[in-house]
Amino acid sequence: MMKTLNVALDERSYPIYIGQNLLSRTDLLAPHIASRQVMIVTNETIAPLYLEQVRQLLGDFEVHQVVLPDGERYKNLDVLNRIFDALLQARCDRQCTLIALGGGVIGDTAGFAAACFQRGIPFIQIPTTLLSQVDSSVGGKTAVNHPHGKNMIGAFYQPRCVIADTNTLNTLDDRQLHSGLAEVIKYGLISDGDFFSWLEDNMAAILARDPAALQTVITRSCQNKADVVAMDEYEGGVRALLNLGHTFGHAIETHTGYESWLHGEAVATGMLMAADLSARLGWINDADVQRTKRLLQHAQLPDLPPSDMTPSDFLQHMAVDKKVQNKQIRLILLKAIGQSLITADFDPDCLKDTLGAFTQQSA
Repeated sequence: MMKTLNVALDERSYPIYIGQNLLSRTDLLAPHIASRQVMIVTNETIAPLYLEQVRQLLGDFEVHQVVLPDGERYKNLDVLNRIFDALLQARCDRQCTLIALGGGVIGDTAGFAAACFQRGIPFIQIPTTLLSQVDSSVGGKTAVNHPHGKNMIGAFYQPRCVIADTNTLNTLDDRQLHSGLAEVIKYGLISDGDFFSWLEDNMAAILARDPAALQTVITRSCQNKADVVAMDEYEGGVRALLNLGHTFGHAIETHTGYESWLHGEAVATGMLMAADLSARLGWINDADVQRTKRLLQHAQLPDLPPSDMTPSDFLQHMAVDKKVQNKQIRLILLKAIGQSLITADFDPDCLKDTLGAFTQQSA
């Protein structure tokens, strides 16, 4: 059965639909489209699988499309401009609804295009990967990367709705599925210890793509995120907790040129590094670090950074992070499994010890 959640943001509130066969339902999409014009943004991987199915849902709407290359390395200003070219060539007006059909890269890039085109046009998220269904499609964070930093050019801009058809996960390759699980595990670590325990007990079913297990994963993750976004839409406080592991992880992605590591893979290693630092600070015990490591390994995620990274590489990239304030690195760290905080008040020697331990192991 379909689950419907709500992101409560007053006049910008919107539903998240989660379930099987949602791309066969004509009743979900149309009510959220502002006018007759629609522009679908997708990529070369997703277009052969789902583009025609979505076009059929749109019936008599005036439908245009732009198909982008697939991959994190294409999440940049040059590729963003292809969306603007398509919108202008189709003579789309400010009531045109942009539909992001794909994973996190498509959602982030298309959402940023929607935020910018004619100072803002409506858009809808149709996420097709686990990572985008549990995280990036919800909450209105849109951005592209820069060679010096990930997601440094963007805007907060909320969609009209999110349609997460779990059937699209049947065509997702294993590595992408595992990558998405990093963001799922994140919710358990930062605020939902019961969910973390549930993941420990049910990871085998999740990896086997059991439909009931996947729906639980997506629903619980989206509810966690929706609750946080409702409290702090623009990341002035508690929403920053959703970035557990991301400062370390973004350093890995930037270092590797957004090519060899998937986002979730980098975040997974980053979360373990954050847990290690939390233990060195005396905030959690080693048993919690080992629980975190075992679950990440069970989800078939990496627990060490690239072998050529040094502590100075990490510190250089971490200095270019959206959470840096007054040139101080702020990190999300753990007080327990299910309890986190954002802080710049940590012993820098402990951070150096964590960086040294992980880079020494991976060398």
